[in-house]
Amino acid sequence: MNYLQTEIPDVVILEPKVFGDDRGFFMETFRENEFNEKCAKRQFVQENHSKSKQGILRGLHYQTQNTQGKLVRVVSGAVYDVAVDLRLGSETYGKWVGVELSAENKRQLWVPEGFAHGFYVMSEEAEFVYKCTDYYAPEFERSIRWDDATLAIDWPLVNGDKPLVSEKDAQGDTWETAEYFK
Repeated sequence: MNYLQTEIPDVVILEPKVFGDDRGFFMETFRENEFNEKCAKRQFVQENHSKSKQGILRGLHYQTQNTQGKLVRVVSGAVYDVAVDLRLGSETYGKWVGVELSAENKRQLWVPEGFAHGFYVMSEEAEFVYKCTDYYAPEFERSIRWDDATLAIDWPLVNGDKPLVSEKDAQGDTWETAEYFK
């Protein structure tokens, strides 16, 4: 596995070594000792799998308590995945990283605790799988608007169209009004 640094040092791209031939392929997607050394020493307690159609944007989500680190990957299709640093006092506070994750490139992204996370589906549909370091706690979940002017995330929208978002995400906070960690 290759571990690639991003503009935010704690956010890491994981690139697996893929062994394949005309029968198919094999790749290792997670090895605890390497992950602990190259990313962070963490224990994953929950894994989620979602499927979304093209043009869907989910996020930017985070939890004010029971904060979740996420190791994310795409098993079908392609998404543009974004992590936003919400850690007060961090040198990269308010900065974001965006990475294309796809079934083809097989990359994963480590999004540590203290980040808002979201993704936009670029392919006809996409299946997204992610391991979490804490349990989902809906009472602490918050959302920052995908189109917040302060963050100015450069989403690669298909045909420049406005993405489809949930009502909850459409009503998300702005950067200025967002509630952070307790």
